[in-house]
Amino acid sequence: MVAARELRRKGYRIIASSERGPTGEIDLIALDDKTLVFVEVKTLASQKPGHPADRVDLAKQRRITRAAIIFLKQNRLLEHRARFDVVAVWWPKSSPQPTKIQHYINAFDAQGDGQWFC
Repeated sequence: MVAARELRRKGYRIIASSERGPTGEIDLIALDDKTLVFVEVKTLASQKPGHPADRVDLAKQRRITRAAIIFLKQNRLLEHRARFDVVAVWWPKSSPQPTKIQHYINAFDAQGDGQWFC
């Protein structure tokens, strides 16, 4: 996965990918120093204008937040610092490789009432 490669290049350690839970999937879970990072990867495969990260709407942020909390609880990691990043990938169908990759650190805050206490 191109997003995982990009994060590794930046020094992150990937600890899980496509982590599925009852409330949804987290594309990547990584460690950035001592911070757990829940990463949503969005790819734009067409030449149409737009930004892949725009598809991480509030509803998607809530699902990712719930999935992250479940992951943290199941793995007894609630005391660890965590954040949500987005990796946007532009990869036209006609191209053998992505034309652009952008990594947004701390792209959004945890969403939902009483979901997150840091």
